[in-house]
Amino acid sequence: MLLLSVDTSGKDGSLTLARVVSGQTEIDIVEVVPLTGGAFSAQLVPEIAALLENHGHSKRDLGAFAVVSGPGSFTGLRVGLAAIKGLAEALEKPIAAVSLLEAVARGSASLDRVLAILDAGRSDVYVGDYDLGSQLSVPSERLLGRGELFAEAKSQSSARLVVTPDAALAEALVAAGIRVELIEYPSSAVIARLGWEHLQHGQIVRPEDLEANYIRRSDAEIFAKPR
Repeated sequence: MLLLSVDTSGKDGSLTLARVVSGQTEIDIVEVVPLTGGAFSAQLVPEIAALLENHGHSKRDLGAFAVVSGPGSFTGLRVGLAAIKGLAEALEKPIAAVSLLEAVARGSASLDRVLAILDAGRSDVYVGDYDLGSQLSVPSERLLGRGELFAEAKSQSSARLVVTPDAALAEALVAAGIRVELIEYPSSAVIARLGWEHLQHGQIVRPEDLEANYIRRSDAEIFAKPR
């Protein structure tokens, strides 16, 4: 079966075509296609079509989808989610919604509880609290100011590792005496692997229920005048 994964949450993005087999955790990455930020709406659908055609497939050969549902760019997330919604609805195939913070956490070599963090701009960070040693734990994801993050990470530094793909954030945290693991930024290939895990555990989202997890409110919501 073919699985298509999409990440349009950041400045740049990518899409991945993978072969998966029910009951098997390992997947075969067919190809990863980079996407240039700022042009997702024009690129995504043509790039999906070209990717499938290059490997002798059509969209009817797709059996499942994985997509980053947030956090990240408001516009970028909407583009990726809309494309996957449309394909999954037309083909009647399942979707796995994957948090980018989960992908960061799972990129760690640790098997314990970690704080996955991403730069959110405006001196804020997206923070995901993940227990990598337990499948029963419910992750917590929030928006914190950098000062709040530093205070929280310092108070629990002996028990909590901070994981991030952001070199500048990592450097600042290390300078503050906080344990940090710097990882590579998760690609859509990572999202494909996590998505396949979700799908095999029955963590499926219907197209009509697929929504972005922005964590941060939009400017329109923040500055809206009360009625």
